[in-house]
Amino acid sequence: DKEFDQLCFDFGIELDDIEPIPESNGEDVEYKIDIPANRYDILCLEGLSRALKIFLQKGELPKFTLSNQKLIRMKILPNTQRIRPIVVGAVLRNITFNADSYNSFIKLQDKLHQNLCRNRTLVAIGTHDLDTIKPPFIYDAREPKQIKFRSLNQQKEMQADEMLEFYSKDSHLKRYVSIIQESDVYPVIYDSNNVVLSLPPIINGDHSKMSVNTKNVFIECTAVDLHKANVVLNIMLKMFAQYC
Repeated sequence: DKEFDQLCFDFGIELDDIEPIPESNGEDVEYKIDIPANRYDILCLEGLSRALKIFLQKGELPKFTLSNQKLIRMKILPNTQRIRPIVVGAVLRNITFNADSYNSFIKLQDKLHQNLCRNRTLVAIGTHDLDTIKPPFIYDAREPKQIKFRSLNQQKEMQADEMLEFYSKDSHLKRYVSIIQESDVYPVIYDSNNVVLSLPPIINGDHSKMSVNTKNVFIECTAVDLHKANVVLNIMLKMFAQYC
């Protein structure tokens, strides 16, 4: 532990605490590390371990390439300019998750939402099982009563205005409702079968929800800032491309 504490200090981060994980009966511990505000690339274990290996000269800088195969298109309709005009996206293909890497993937989204994305006001991340939906996709903004779908982990369909009322009482999601609630149109992403992928920046649809068994991940980032949208998307891709 002292050796790791010194490594953190030399690297420029701070080891705050080491706590036992109750579920492991004391066999495993959790390291709490203070990460600098501008180091979004080390907010997950994948990024931190990679950075430390490079710092110790035990690893090389990774090189990433984009494949031009199986390009997916998303049509952006003019109405989106009224509320949330930007969307970018990419696919992680042939990915293999285990329980730990899948949880890390989900947690990184939450961490990015809280800081770089400014509580989803600037950018909102949606992740989907690509094999459950059919491209090309459509990014639109429609009146709330024109949007109806079953949101993540819910049993019944709701109109978008009903959905926002529902999530205004949700302990986790209520903070995001006000971002779009007063608008006369809400942003929404559909696939070519008219299946709703997401109602950003609030909630994804249940139809395309991911699991640890997902093999192809479609990531979409809706935003009001193109630069930050690209930064967020690139972080998600580069942290988890190692599992592809």
